[in-house]
Amino acid sequence: HVQLVESGGSSVQAGGSPRLSCQPSGYTVSELYMAWFRQAPGKERDGVAAIDKSRMTTYAGSLQGRFTISKDNAENTLYLQMNNLKPEDTAMYYCAADYTVWGPGTQVTVS
Repeated sequence: HVQLVESGGSSVQAGGSPRLSCQPSGYTVSELYMAWFRQAPGKERDGVAAIDKSRMTTYAGSLQGRFTISKDNAENTLYLQMNNLKPEDTAMYYCAADYTVWGPGTQVTVS
């Protein structure tokens, strides 16, 4: 039974570069297909990036180049490095495992 916990959300100024983390319990990141999603107020939840067991990554087209998904098997942690943030990146960011288990989310606010 996998549980996910995100961290690293914050209020940052435009241009900031926070890093989000997600740690599963019950499984290791090496066993899971993992992804980041985000949901802005009043909008649908959208995919941000995903990473499979072989570390192959995919990104939403508009975010590639600014966001980087990675995982550290030794730390059992999934990361999302976000660079040059814009106000439109403001959203609740969610970690997902195998598209079936979701974390509670972590808020990123860009001003």
